[in-house]
Amino acid sequence: MRLNRFLAAAGLGSRRSCDGLITSGAVVVNGRRIDNLATQVAPEDDVRVHGRQIRMARPVYLLFNKPRGYVVTRSDERGRKTIYDLLPQEFSSLFHVGRLDKESEGLLLMTNDGDIAQRLTHPSHEMEKEYEVALDKAYDAAHSAKLIKGFFIEGGRARFEKIFIMGADRLKVTLRQGLKRQIRVMFYEMGYEVKRLKRIRIGSITDARIPSGSCRHLTPREIASLASIQQSPGPAPHSRRRKPTPGSRPKKASARKPARKEGSKSPAP
Repeated sequence: MRLNRFLAAAGLGSRRSCDGLITSGAVVVNGRRIDNLATQVAPEDDVRVHGRQIRMARPVYLLFNKPRGYVVTRSDERGRKTIYDLLPQEFSSLFHVGRLDKESEGLLLMTNDGDIAQRLTHPSHEMEKEYEVALDKAYDAAHSAKLIKGFFIEGGRARFEKIFIMGADRLKVTLRQGLKRQIRVMFYEMGYEVKRLKRIRIGSITDARIPSGSCRHLTPREIASLASIQQSPGPAPHSRRRKPTPGSRPKKASARKPARKEGSKSPAP
């Protein structure tokens, strides 16, 4: 197994962040400091990071129902309650996949699989997430066209994939993006205030039976649905163009002039 995959499986981060540990010289395998990213290791090898022995952890995948009033971070400098205050101690080292702001609630994935965590949060895969939204006043259906077409907010162009009206001031909204406070900001720009925001689906994973503040293990089928998500390839790289030197004019492509017949007159200047 490649060393960065071993470290990611042990819960030290994504493969990319584990590459940084390797190149910085923090990793020692069988007493030898390693900085080669192509290094292969076996389960019986003695692998240490900053002197601490590392063992591959059994992959853990949880679905957690976050309540309001908790921040999605391991520790908070302002002393606010975090989701890790609610998790059993055995899950205290898990990564949270994505975020929900303090006043939002609902489903959140937790795992020690750094590779999958990075893949799921990468904007290229655009996994659907569905939310229930309660507004401060009745919703005008005429606003749906603009919300689906999208507009710019801080962080980029934001849009909803789908809007389903459940009641006068209650909606279901589907996203494929993850801009900061996107749903709240977009509705604010349309003249509404979001009073309640709850995530009810991540990809194909949903469960309305999990009590608030509790979690459960994903089923094998749910894990397979996450593992099947692949990052889409990025845009093709642009060909490099030589920059013109200062003061020079770029050359224009000119059509080839037809050969002048003998005896014909040249055009007037």
